[in-house]
Amino acid sequence: MRGWRWMLAGSMLATQVAGAPAMAQMSTMTENDPYIWLEDKDGAKALSWVEAENAKTLPRLQNDPRYQTFYQEALAIASAKDRIPMPGQMYGRIVNFWRDTDHPQGLWRWTTEADYATANPRWTTLLDLDALSKAEGKKWVWKGVTCLSPEERLCLVALSEGGEDAIEYREFDMATGGFVPDGFRLSTSKQGAAWLDKDTLLVSRDWGQGTLTKSSYPFVVKMVRRGQPLSQATEIYRGEPSDELGTYAGVLTDAQGHRAVVIERRRTFFGGDKLFWTPQGGAKAIAMPARAFPAGMVDGRVIFQTSDAWGSFPAGSVVWAPLSELEAGKITPRALFTPTDRQAVEGVSTTKDRVVITYIDNVRGRASVFAPTATGWASSAVQMPDNMTVDVASTSDRSDIVYLSTSGFTTPTILSRFDAAKPSAPQVLKTLPARFDATGATVHQYEAVSTDGTKIPYFVVLPKGAKLDGTTPTLMTAYGGFEIARLPYYLGSTGKIWTERGGAFVLANIRGGGEFGPKWHDAGRKTKRQIIYDDFASVAKDLFARHISSPQKLGIYGGSNGGLLMGVELTQHPELWKAVTIQVPLLDMVRYQKIAAGDSWKDEYGSIDVPEEAAFLRKISPYANIRKGVAYPEPYIWTTTKDDRVGPQHARKFAARLGEYGIPYLFYEDMAGGHSGDADIAQGARLNAQQMVYFAQKLMGPAK
Repeated sequence: MRGWRWMLAGSMLATQVAGAPAMAQMSTMTENDPYIWLEDKDGAKALSWVEAENAKTLPRLQNDPRYQTFYQEALAIASAKDRIPMPGQMYGRIVNFWRDTDHPQGLWRWTTEADYATANPRWTTLLDLDALSKAEGKKWVWKGVTCLSPEERLCLVALSEGGEDAIEYREFDMATGGFVPDGFRLSTSKQGAAWLDKDTLLVSRDWGQGTLTKSSYPFVVKMVRRGQPLSQATEIYRGEPSDELGTYAGVLTDAQGHRAVVIERRRTFFGGDKLFWTPQGGAKAIAMPARAFPAGMVDGRVIFQTSDAWGSFPAGSVVWAPLSELEAGKITPRALFTPTDRQAVEGVSTTKDRVVITYIDNVRGRASVFAPTATGWASSAVQMPDNMTVDVASTSDRSDIVYLSTSGFTTPTILSRFDAAKPSAPQVLKTLPARFDATGATVHQYEAVSTDGTKIPYFVVLPKGAKLDGTTPTLMTAYGGFEIARLPYYLGSTGKIWTERGGAFVLANIRGGGEFGPKWHDAGRKTKRQIIYDDFASVAKDLFARHISSPQKLGIYGGSNGGLLMGVELTQHPELWKAVTIQVPLLDMVRYQKIAAGDSWKDEYGSIDVPEEAAFLRKISPYANIRKGVAYPEPYIWTTTKDDRVGPQHARKFAARLGEYGIPYLFYEDMAGGHSGDADIAQGARLNAQQMVYFAQKLMGPAK
């Protein structure tokens, strides 16, 4: 196994709370909340309510003459046979997980590196999820794979029923192409597992009563030996039930045979303790910042990415230290990559002999290769096209071959290959065919000025013939949390359904994200969060000032933490939007810690147990701030029953409160798909088409 693997099933969101003087008021609000019964996720009464809501919403969306066209267009793009099969490097092979109309749940498959480079690779199927689901009577969703070493060819396949974050692990032998008879099998839980050797796993999971945090993550790590029942596993470390996230073991390896087991105890969502572990010596604490993490190892040098300042290095740097210091528990960080104020590290990958860092420079993708020297590292920039997003698609610690993916809003994804030991211009291997007609479409980057004077960059994709008179139907999105950067990406189905029909698209790079590193994120954490919402509204106002759009032609959407963003914008600025789609959202910030994995996000949103934070959460909570008599745009709220991360409870309660106040809304809850809503390609196409029908109805008018 290469590098650092965490199976933190559900580490995408966070939440904030406030309260001392406000505590009594919040307690009363909770006790008097008439919709707490909708928090019974799988309860008969709650599901009956969902069924009734769906029955009202689906005819409105699916009976629109445009629905079938949008659905077929989205499905065709999602299932096209000429998509790029993104590579993974494993045991000298190229592996890929693939879905199409014949295999809607997907195939795990492999081919040779030489064959992969051809136009039509010959694939050998390892695991057919559609066939497995049919045989076992369950809807299995792929959640990834964790493998041992090239010599052993053993893997743990992670499967989820219906798309939940809770997973089941099964041992798979790539040599035989099947599950290992009587091999490792870990029943469904939110869990993580790492290979110690071919007969031993280090596992974090639900071991029974009292072994999960309040946010439902495991905090006890045990050693599980082959053939041993879980009840006989040996405990090697435990965190505390009060930890916000959980405790997991990971294994660092490199091509030279160095190996290190590091246990991470996440006291908070973003940080925690790191410990070096050996069977002989147990767990030894490593003195390092809470928000610094191992990212890989090359030739006995451990690479770290940090969101905290560390020694003389600012937050957002990449540093390194010899493995011996990790083992000793005291690290002196050394320089590898220090970003400027307008740069942010996106990813750190290791190969056999090199480190590859992808980063963004004023929201534009870059990549560099670092080679070890006697005293440090020598860097070489990778020649990449400008104004594109750059991602490492695959590396391996058995070779220096790197696969890179690049894309832009109107530029289809390109997959390239290069040798990190001899960096040069990457060789283009595969190019995604155009999915929409971008002729005449233009991409612009502007800046809006937020309420505190900070300049907020945003991208605009204008369709052919767009007039700057405020009449262009426009969709705008952002995320604004968890240090996640939103970068340019090929619009695909959005381009086909929206841009080709004369609609504009806007991506706002607001604070809370990682577009400019940890400082951009920290600027909007906890009680500072209002600035995130101000940034988004400021971008909208800048669009109006440039006459790109107008309040009657602007629709907004976002999911998860972005769903909270949409709920806040709906309640704080109803006058700015004509349409608002709220996807798998947090909305009840007074009770978020009591719903699904909510307690794990206090590091992002704050805590209801801290008076100041509780007061702030009450102030921004969309569920708590709906007002009677306000002219809100009719929102479309959608979620999934299988979401065990944020949970469907927020969306349900918000819709119910709107209904109580006589405020028009649309609500839809899909029964499968987990937090991402992608149990299969048909579900993704359906959710996409329904949302686009809603926006077309609101911003483009009736079907012609």
